Amino acid sequence: MAEKLDRREFLKKASVATVAGGTGLLVGCSIGQPPATSAPEQSSAPQAAATTEELKEAAQSDQALPEINWQMATSWPVALDTIFGGAETFAERVTAMTGGKFKIEARAAGELAPGLEVLNVVEQGAVPVGHTASYYYVGKSPVTAFGTALPFGFTSRQQNAWLYEGGGLEMLQDFYADKFGVIQFPAGNTGVQMGGWFNKEIKSLSDMEGLKMRIPGLGAKVMDKLGVTVQVLPGGEIFQALQTGAIDGAEWVGPYDDEKLGFHKVTSFYYYPGWWEPGPSLEVQINLTEWNALPEVYQEIIRTAAYEANLTMMARYDAKNPAALQKLLADSDVTMAPFPDDVMKASEEAAFELFDEFAASDSDFGSILKEWVKFREGIQEWHGYAETAFLSYTATGSI
Repeated sequence: MAEKLDRREFLKKASVATVAGGTGLLVGCSIGQPPATSAPEQSSAPQAAATTEELKEAAQSDQALPEINWQMATSWPVALDTIFGGAETFAERVTAMTGGKFKIEARAAGELAPGLEVLNVVEQGAVPVGHTASYYYVGKSPVTAFGTALPFGFTSRQQNAWLYEGGGLEMLQDFYADKFGVIQFPAGNTGVQMGGWFNKEIKSLSDMEGLKMRIPGLGAKVMDKLGVTVQVLPGGEIFQALQTGAIDGAEWVGPYDDEKLGFHKVTSFYYYPGWWEPGPSLEVQINLTEWNALPEVYQEIIRTAAYEANLTMMARYDAKNPAALQKLLADSDVTMAPFPDDVMKASEEAAFELFDEFAASDSDFGSILKEWVKFREGIQEWHGYAETAFLSYTATGSI
């Protein structure tokens, strides 16, 4: 029987290093070996990260580790290689770090479950693991929005800071375990999104009234307050709905994915920013019974693989969006413009009114919101001095 690894000791041996320039991620972890008859002398020199081959050998040499094959439901079409790629990165890294003993196969939306039903099938135990956006399930509980994004909330860096170091993930994992029998880990982020594609020009707040728009999460509920008729559609159905006029507008992610889906071919206006998703996380969700049955080594590898998928997806979007934006603007007559100020202000007011309404009726939402707001106030002030001032100067020549 393999010696049980202490989680903290395992994590001490896990090494995560970003490639210079933020364009990739290397993750290595050392699986503990049986104790020697006498303890070796401690060295102050840093230990090198284990290679994939070393991980394979370590996993294969431990006869106690079981062979497991999981199918993973996702909310994404395969054609969206960056967002579906987050699921693939996670699955491939788990397989590689266990030497092929623990295999996970990412499946496209609709193969194992409809794109908006991933949490449901994982909760039921019909599928052991899924990759999705938690805010698709605000109908089950508004708390799920925290796992992806709240309107006028966190950028991707701020979201990671809150989840990993601000207590956010711990609070959400406690809630998911009690509410759904699921454990989840951040496993992707798109960064601040665009405000979407429209067939009608938005000159002022009054132009929002009566618009038919595809938008999920709490952003949809804010839009509803502004008089928008909201629809929630999976990514693969948006193009046709725009083309046929079933909807007047839709948001998805940003230039790279939007260009692939061809939205610029059937719309006239491209608005920014996506205030409802300033830094949305995607999640790996695992049925808690399946999770508890895993060896601790496999659990730690899942944590590490999810972390890699989380950072890699953001790096890929940042690398791919600039060229995609130039391409779609060059290939179409689309007008790109910011949302009018009165739309932004009304949306922000409606968003925080909505938060207060949920907090008053849902104690779980209220308790998490309290900590979220406190963290937001501090990090927004800090980033206002540092990040915002720098980006403003580089973009406009003035702070």
